[in-house]
Amino acid sequence: MLALIQRVSSASVAVDGQTVGAIGPGLLALVGVQPGDAEPQFQRMAQRLIGYRIFADDHGKMNCSLANIGGKLLLVSQFTLAADTRSGMRPGFSTAAAPADAERGFDRLVAICREIHPPGVEIGRFGAHMVVSLVNDGPVTFLLQS
Repeated sequence: MLALIQRVSSASVAVDGQTVGAIGPGLLALVGVQPGDAEPQFQRMAQRLIGYRIFADDHGKMNCSLANIGGKLLLVSQFTLAADTRSGMRPGFSTAAAPADAERGFDRLVAICREIHPPGVEIGRFGAHMVVSLVNDGPVTFLLQS
């Protein structure tokens, strides 16, 4: 499982012109599920998303997590994140989980995050064409792997 995370001032996701998820200050995570991802990967990624220290403390150092600041999390499924781009001029998708498996994995990640992060977890719509808008704060962007 992969997650491209971005510290944001705000972020939203729209489908067919309608906003389906939006947050203020917090974390946007674009999530790619890979073949073989299972409960251990979902649990670890959820813990990392909520606990990864990328928010400034009182001294301006990245010592605070999403849980520490009470920020919100916007999860967006993005199978292209798991693409194989090592060769050629076109991505391959054999390194991404099959759609049904990816949806189950993404849904499980969402459930875990909602359970452990009461301040709020918003989502996009799996499999839809989504328009993601964000104001990256920093910019601060990291690629997490579980």
